[in-house]
Amino acid sequence: MIHLDEIQKVYRTKTVETVALENVNLKIENGEFVSVMGPSGCGKSTLLNIMGLLDTPSSGRIQLGGKAVAGLSDKDLAKIRNEQIGFIFQSFHLINALNVLDNVMMPLLYRSISAVERKKRSLEALSLVGLSHRTKHFPSELSGGQCQRVAIARAIVGNPNVILADEPTGNLDSHNGEEVMAILHRLNRENGTTIVMVTHDEHLAKQTGRIVRFFDGRQVL
Repeated sequence: MIHLDEIQKVYRTKTVETVALENVNLKIENGEFVSVMGPSGCGKSTLLNIMGLLDTPSSGRIQLGGKAVAGLSDKDLAKIRNEQIGFIFQSFHLINALNVLDNVMMPLLYRSISAVERKKRSLEALSLVGLSHRTKHFPSELSGGQCQRVAIARAIVGNPNVILADEPTGNLDSHNGEEVMAILHRLNRENGTTIVMVTHDEHLAKQTGRIVRFFDGRQVL
C-alpha cells in the first residue's frame, strides 16, 4: 500500500539545518492498522505528511499502491489525495461556517459526482459514525468527540484506500477517545481500510496490529 525507501527530510534556513527524518524504510501493507509512536519532535507528523503527499522528502522514494509518485504534477498529487487518502487531524479542521453535512461533503466537491450522490454518500458516512441526527448543526454546537466523528465521516466519505490519522484522540477524553478508536477499528476490520495513526497513547497503540517507533527522526522499531 505505502512503501517508503530511504526517506530523508531536511529543513534548511540560512543558518540552521534540521533533520526531521533520516533513512526511513517503512512498508505499510494493504489492510494494516499501524500506530506510529515517539516523543514530540521526533518526526511523526512529518512522516504522516509525506505518506499523505502533503509534503515531499528531501530524498528517497515513495510508492503508493505500487506506483511511484516522484515526478507527478501538483494536480495529479491532489487527485490521489482526494481519491485515495483520508485525513484525520487532532484539531478536527472543520469549517465553522458550514454545517455538519456540508463539512462532510467537501471532499466530494472536487469529483464528478452529482449533488444528489454527494448528499447520499455524506449521509451514509454520518450514519456510520452515529451522527445522522446532527446534519444541520454547526461545529460550534458539537462536543469535541462529535467534531472528531464528523472529521472521520469527512475522511471516509470518498471511500479512500488509506486513512492517515494524526493524534485523532489527542483532544478527547478517554470515553470519546475509545469511541473514535472503535470507529477506526470497524473501518479497518469491516471495510479493509488501511490506517496509519500517530499517537502518544501506548494503550491505544497496543490495540493496533503493529507499532512503529521513532526517535530523533529515525525509525527505532
